[in-house]
Amino acid sequence: MFISIISLLIGFGLLVWSADSFTDNGAKIARIFNISPLIIGLLIFGFGTSAPEMLVSGLAAYDGHPELSIGNAFGSNIFNIGLVLAVAAIIHPVIVEKNVLKREWFFLFLSTLVVGFLLMDGFLSFIDGSILLILLLIFLYYVFNESKKGGNLEDAASEDISEKQSKGRTWLLLIISLVVLVSSARLVVWGGTNLALAFGVSDLIIGLTVVALGTSLPELAVAISSAVKKQHQMIIGNIIGSNLFNSLGVLAIPGLILPFQIPPEVMSRDYIYMLIFTLLVLVFSLKLKINRLGGLILLAILASYLYQLVWI
Repeated sequence: MFISIISLLIGFGLLVWSADSFTDNGAKIARIFNISPLIIGLLIFGFGTSAPEMLVSGLAAYDGHPELSIGNAFGSNIFNIGLVLAVAAIIHPVIVEKNVLKREWFFLFLSTLVVGFLLMDGFLSFIDGSILLILLLIFLYYVFNESKKGGNLEDAASEDISEKQSKGRTWLLLIISLVVLVSSARLVVWGGTNLALAFGVSDLIIGLTVVALGTSLPELAVAISSAVKKQHQMIIGNIIGSNLFNSLGVLAIPGLILPFQIPPEVMSRDYIYMLIFTLLVLVFSLKLKINRLGGLILLAILASYLYQLVWI
């Protein structure tokens, strides 16, 4: 138990450092290659910070614990909006571009509906996993095309970065910080899971709480750092990208590896909350800003969800 607590503390410390470095170098990459910060958030941050969920999902399914995978995917999406986006909005209201509502948020909402439709029968099959994977590939194709268009940059070209040497150093720091970010999240998850198992907590609840929160820590750390630096589009891209990778990638993995029967409470409780959170973000974004009140409402709904998990 002592080692688990130490791993939690070390993991949190490394998370703080790596998130700050990750945000700074991601912004530099956006400026160097004239790529929109939204695309950086969707692809690099979204995929990079979802890597822990995908790893956990694959390992859990392979080890015969697919419930942990679906709990991890749904729980992470709930925490990404109810905690990560909420905290970022409370620190500084998050500006949302109109085009994001029409495209990226719409695709996220559509993907959430597809997940609900596929899992309505209470079974995650190989076909379900294949459909989700195809949707993920469509999303990646879209992001790849968008990245070639260039974009309007948030922090206009304030910095002159000398060509090849600076580019190489920036990429190296970005990769190092991403590796540390993911590794530190794994440390936190390992420590938290061991503590939960010691108290006899079920696989589903561990996936929905300890593992989901732990694997959402990279998003939280990056979002806080981005909010402080007013990198709004990186926050939005991080949340949308991460949730899409969770819904389409993390959920697809157990379906492809080990199809299984879904516990009934997943669709009657966890999916409903995930859908509500996704809808609320759309509603709050209609004024092209998610303000502090919106952040507080999201946090309050997250608290009611956690209350149901623990006490009901």
